[in-house]
Amino acid sequence: MSIPPASRPRVLLIAEAANPEWVSVPLIGWSLAMALREVAEVHLVTQVRNRAAILRAGLVEHRDFTAIDSEALARPLWALGARLRMGEGKGWTALQAINALSYPLFERQVWARFGADLAAGRFDIVHRVTPLSPTIVSPIAAKSARLGVPFVLGPLNGGVPWPPGFDAARRQEREWLSYIRAVHRLWPGRGPMLSHCAAILAGSAHTAGEIPARHRGRVIYLPENAVAATGASGSARSAPAPLRACFVGRMVPYKGGDMLIEAAAPLIRDGRLLLDMVGDGPALNALKALARAEGVSDGVTFHGWLAHERVQQVLAENAVLAFPSIREFGGGVVLEAMARGLAPLVVDYAGPGELVTPASGYKVPLGSRAQIVAGMRAELARLARDPQGVQATGARARDRVAALFTWPRKAAQLAEVYDWVLGRRADKPCFFPDVLPVEAGVEPERGYHAAQ
Repeated sequence: MSIPPASRPRVLLIAEAANPEWVSVPLIGWSLAMALREVAEVHLVTQVRNRAAILRAGLVEHRDFTAIDSEALARPLWALGARLRMGEGKGWTALQAINALSYPLFERQVWARFGADLAAGRFDIVHRVTPLSPTIVSPIAAKSARLGVPFVLGPLNGGVPWPPGFDAARRQEREWLSYIRAVHRLWPGRGPMLSHCAAILAGSAHTAGEIPARHRGRVIYLPENAVAATGASGSARSAPAPLRACFVGRMVPYKGGDMLIEAAAPLIRDGRLLLDMVGDGPALNALKALARAEGVSDGVTFHGWLAHERVQQVLAENAVLAFPSIREFGGGVVLEAMARGLAPLVVDYAGPGELVTPASGYKVPLGSRAQIVAGMRAELARLARDPQGVQATGARARDRVAALFTWPRKAAQLAEVYDWVLGRRADKPCFFPDVLPVEAGVEPERGYHAAQ
C-alpha cells in the first residue's frame, strides 16, 4: 500500500534506536521508519550513534533524518548499564532502568530542535517508536498535545512476568530488578505522558493490561515485529519422515533449548525426528552435553551462530520451528519461520502465544518445566505422525504473516491509526480482535481532536 503524497500526514518519527546494521530494537526502529515512508511524509529523529549506518543506507541528513547527540550522558550511563548487566544480553531490566535516566535528555534535545517546527504546524503527528519499553517516559507527549499535534506512542512491549518455577533462569539472566519492576508505574511523568497520547500502541496483551483503565480507550494492540515483504514468500514444504524441526535463538536457559532436547530425545532415538539448533550462548556446551547424555547427538545438529542468510537456509530445510521459550516479549523469530512456511510449536505465553493461532501453529500450555517437556514431546510425536497436517499448518502460517506481519502491512495499519488520531475516521482501528477487542475495557474516544 502506498498513499499519494498529497494526502500523506507529515510525521515527526522519534526512534532513538534505529539502525539498519544492528538487530533487535534498533532494527525494528529502522524497519518501521522505512516502511512508513510509503504512507507518510516521515522525518526520522534518532540518536547520533546510528548516523553513520543511516548515511550508508542512503538517507540524506537534515532532509530525511536528524541525528541527536546526547552522548554526553548516554555514553557513561550505557557503560554503567553494561557493568550492571554482568554479561552480554543479560540484565535487560537493569539496562532499561539506566535508559530511563538518560532518555529524557535525548527528547529535550529533540524538542529544542523541533519544538518551533511543531508550533508552526510543519508536522501533523509526532510518533515515538523507540524505546519500546513501557517504562521510559516521553516528555514531548504533553508538549506536542498542547500544540494540538497528536502524539502516538509505541508499539510498547516488555516486562512480561517471569512464570512460576523458573527463578533459576531469572537469576541466570541477571534479572534482579525485575522483582521490583512494578515501581515504574510511579515514575514521574508517566501519568501525564499517557494522558496526552492520542494513541497508545501495545505490542502485547500484557503491556495493554498495564495501561490504567482510564487510558485504554486509546490503546491499540499492534505487535512490533514484522518481516520484509519478500520474506513472507516461503513455500510450505512436505514433511516426510523423519520430521525435521529447528530451534533458533540464544542458547540461554529461558529459551528452553534443554526442554526441547529432552522432549525430542525419544523421537530422535526412534528415527522419527531430526533437530537443528541454531544460535550461540552460555548454555551451548551444556546443551551439547545433554544431547550426548540422551544419546541423540547424531540427530541434533548444533550450528552455532549463523548469519541471517544462512539461518534462512536452515529454516528452508525444516517443517517445524520448535520454540519452547518461556519469556518472549515479541517473538520475531516465530514470524520469520512462519513466513518461510514452517509450522510453529511454541509455549502459549506472551509474544509467541499471541502471534500463533490454532489454525497457524501449535501451542503447549505454560506450566512447570516437566509439564512443558511433556507437552512438547506429545505435540512433536503427533506432528511426526501427521506430515500433511504440518504442511497445511505451515501454509496457513505463511499466509497469516503475509496478511498481517510484513513491514508494508504494518505501515498500512499505522496509516489507519494516523487517520484516527487526525479525525479522518471515526472508528478506532482494531487489527487483532481475538487478542484485544476494540473496547479494551472502555468505550473508545472517537479520534484525538474530538476528545480535546
